[in-house]
Amino acid sequence: MQAIRRLCYTQHRQALNEEHTMAIQQKLYTVDDVWELSHRPENDNKYFYLIDGELYYDMPPGGQHGDLAGELIFRLKLFAVGRDLGKFTVETAYYPQDDRLTVLAPDVAFISKARAPQPFPKKFVPSMPDLAVEIVSPTDSIAEVRRKAQVYLDNGTVLVWIVRPADKGVDVCRAGAGGGLNIEFVGRDGSLSGEDVLPGFELELTRLFPDD
Repeated sequence: MQAIRRLCYTQHRQALNEEHTMAIQQKLYTVDDVWELSHRPENDNKYFYLIDGELYYDMPPGGQHGDLAGELIFRLKLFAVGRDLGKFTVETAYYPQDDRLTVLAPDVAFISKARAPQPFPKKFVPSMPDLAVEIVSPTDSIAEVRRKAQVYLDNGTVLVWIVRPADKGVDVCRAGAGGGLNIEFVGRDGSLSGEDVLPGFELELTRLFPDD
């Protein structure tokens, strides 16, 4: 995702008085708010997400980001051919069924057939994916992306891959002891495993990061 910004209207609407601005900042946003905001014409180039009622947005991703997302979804779907495993998605919003104050839209995701709502919704998916992939853009804070990873894992996701193009590697994130974040960095000479989420899936990272 591009740079993460708290939706602070003081940056966009300097004419608002202080009292009105504070009211906007203190509002707890919901899944329904995100859906409505996302469909306003003035927000066409904003990708909203929500953590504990706090609203954020990203700008559209750049070329390298899109290329990596495309390669990942291609490899995952190629593996899935004929297996009827579930749904693979790109930039699709998910939220925990029992928490309408959190919405995340991973760059790539997989949700198993056993957990995917039927029929698959036209709106946001009311369940966190089994696998979430976040690609770090040049202006991203790694701390904020890892915060997203923690939110995924706290709400039912089993495996998170944080793709780090600048480092030519991937942070593999799993739930740690005591609810923390267990991070294993896999470099360009290594490979990603689907583990228990996608048994048998392997991806050599040279596929994502070929020689320049």
